[in-house]
Amino acid sequence: DGFVQPFCDGPANNPNNPAEDVYTHLINKARDYVYITTPYLVIDRKMTEDLCRTARSGVDVKIIVPHIYDKWYVYMVNVANYGPLIANGVHVYEYMPGFIHSKTVVCDDECAVCGTINMDYRSLFLHFECGVLLQKNSQVAVLRDDVRATLPQCREIQVTECRTSLPGTVLDSVLRLLSPLM
Repeated sequence: DGFVQPFCDGPANNPNNPAEDVYTHLINKARDYVYITTPYLVIDRKMTEDLCRTARSGVDVKIIVPHIYDKWYVYMVNVANYGPLIANGVHVYEYMPGFIHSKTVVCDDECAVCGTINMDYRSLFLHFECGVLLQKNSQVAVLRDDVRATLPQCREIQVTECRTSLPGTVLDSVLRLLSPLM
């Protein structure tokens, strides 16, 4: 039922970037909610602005990332991105039982994407990735329900947990600056 559109992406596609375009489109078109699961929240300024603008417009934006990480330096960048997102109304959750490796975006019971695409520079611009865009398809609700079933196993990060001191702010800025290298 509905539509299923597989797509691929890779460095040969640049400057056209189907993976980034799909993620950006789903985030920007959301009216009610957008739920994201990703192991690596190593996002650029544009993606941060899109997520923050969507949350400020009243859309329920939830992002689930792992609490138990596979690379400590990537986790540090994940944490560096929490502050600006949370300050703008994005709900960030850490999955507590283990390493969550799913890469999904679900939007308004209408669209979803799942595949190999992480929310990081390398995945969006340097690696060969593939995904499936689902639209008006029963599996969109399945992905939505999976996120909702995962949330009780997560801990929501509060703005008070984010680094706000001068050294912490400088560290977060440096980590975000270096994030394309990760």
